[in-house]
Amino acid sequence: MTSPDLAALRPRLPSPVEEITDGRFGRHGVRLLLKRDDLIHPDLIGNKWRKLAPNLAAAAGHTVVTFGGAYSNHLRATAAAGRLLGLRTVGVVRGQELADRPLNPSLARCAADGMRLRFVDRSTYRRKAEPGALAGILREVDAEDAYVVPEGGSNSLAVRGCRALGEELRARAGVDVVALACGTGGTLAGLAAGLAPDQRVLGIPVLKGGFLGADITALQERAFGGRRGDWSLDERFHFGGYARVPAELDAFAEDFEDRHGLAVERLYVAKLLYGLVVMAEEGAFPRGSTVAAVVTGRPFP
Repeated sequence: MTSPDLAALRPRLPSPVEEITDGRFGRHGVRLLLKRDDLIHPDLIGNKWRKLAPNLAAAAGHTVVTFGGAYSNHLRATAAAGRLLGLRTVGVVRGQELADRPLNPSLARCAADGMRLRFVDRSTYRRKAEPGALAGILREVDAEDAYVVPEGGSNSLAVRGCRALGEELRARAGVDVVALACGTGGTLAGLAAGLAPDQRVLGIPVLKGGFLGADITALQERAFGGRRGDWSLDERFHFGGYARVPAELDAFAEDFEDRHGLAVERLYVAKLLYGLVVMAEEGAFPRGSTVAAVVTGRPFP
């Protein structure tokens, strides 16, 4: 088997950077930029391109098996990649109880793009990284020779792929802080390694639990041999956990859309922007700072 021709997908790289004028930042002397990774590719959006591209190349035409929840952006991007590149894909979905229910719009898109969905109970899903459990899952989906991509796409190849995001922002003069929403932490792990020593990364976890710092450190150790870059996390803006979008957050996102004409993805990007507004009001960014917010996705459907 041969590696797919990813260049044929014509990604928009480097992704553009836009400055926006917002009084909630301006009155504190903070300049806000948006790093529009959501414009890289219409189907492989943002950090999904950066993490999936090196893994798709490594798959070398083999079936790709990966994991996610019922609303996983990663599953949807992997399915789209399979359709575009002619690769077989299998999505292992958390929650056996979902097998007997109608597919939600996200999983329906995966299926329409040719991904074979396999629903597993939550206990098995939690053990998916264990060799025995993984081997059993691969046998069940008849893909024992598959190329396996972890949940969220975050492995060493993905982390090294995301280093290019940091390098693109390193070349952007005057950026002091790069901020992004975090799920599994792979994008931050790579981004931080690509920045200049005087730039720092601020991560906004969208899941609660306080585990992400250790995960990011482990990802960097596997990808680079040790911790890289100046990065930190602010755990306050998960709004109750993944896929939780209370009315307050939804109203904030609608207001941001009205102010700036940007469709705001709710599960990640809205939490990032909300957190940045709060921190600007708190004085977290010295006057004269430039903050680049990474827009990693767009609303679906």
